[in-house]
Amino acid sequence: MEVKNVEFAYDCEKVLKGISFKVESEKITTIIGANGCGKSTLFNVMTKNLKPQRGSVTLNGESIEKIPIKKFARLVSIVHQYNTAPSDISVEVLVGYGRLAYKKAFKNDKYENEKYVTRALEATGITNIRKKKISELSGGQRQRVWIAMALAQNTKVLFLDEPTTYLDIKYQIEILRLIKKLNEEYKITIVMVLHDINQAVYYSDNIIAMKDGEIIGQGKAKEIITGELIYETYGVRLDVEEIGNKKFVITV
Repeated sequence: MEVKNVEFAYDCEKVLKGISFKVESEKITTIIGANGCGKSTLFNVMTKNLKPQRGSVTLNGESIEKIPIKKFARLVSIVHQYNTAPSDISVEVLVGYGRLAYKKAFKNDKYENEKYVTRALEATGITNIRKKKISELSGGQRQRVWIAMALAQNTKVLFLDEPTTYLDIKYQIEILRLIKKLNEEYKITIVMVLHDINQAVYYSDNIIAMKDGEIIGQGKAKEIITGELIYETYGVRLDVEEIGNKKFVITV
């Protein structure tokens, strides 16, 4: 996927200002930045929820604006920050909704759909709760279900908007390890938004740092993070240490 000269404004206030970058295939790219920097708007533009007023977003060389929504759902899966579902729906039924993009009139694809649902349940480690209702699950389990539903779409690109929000540290790490596993084992290209700098650096291949609707830094996670970039991005001076070939931001 490539973003080229993208601009977007709300009520004449420019939120994205000429954003350009390429998402590296089969890698994890994470977008970071302070609140209000344009991360969510960029996420929505890249996932067809918003149309840029200038510039383009292309996938496999084709503008996503020209890709029908059903076809787009076969190419890109999305896990939003806020997700809702009927409380009495079961895990396996909800995961099965990921197959709706492949539903064809007068055609029964039950075997193929079950194959991908089963794979998604196994890959996310929730086979044992497939019969449970959503209302019976913990926050971490629910997030796994949403990721499983996205995985059932069988796409090569996965977007996640702040997938660790509202989870305690145990579930945050479990979800990030799951995302890393999906990238490595299934070769899925992943784009996500994260607030935690250290989690972004540790679990990502590439980082895009934003401020005031612009990209102020992008590159390999282990190379790009410096005290200067952290200050420019968040307006606070923090030390950056290297431990075991990994960089960590000292946030206290």
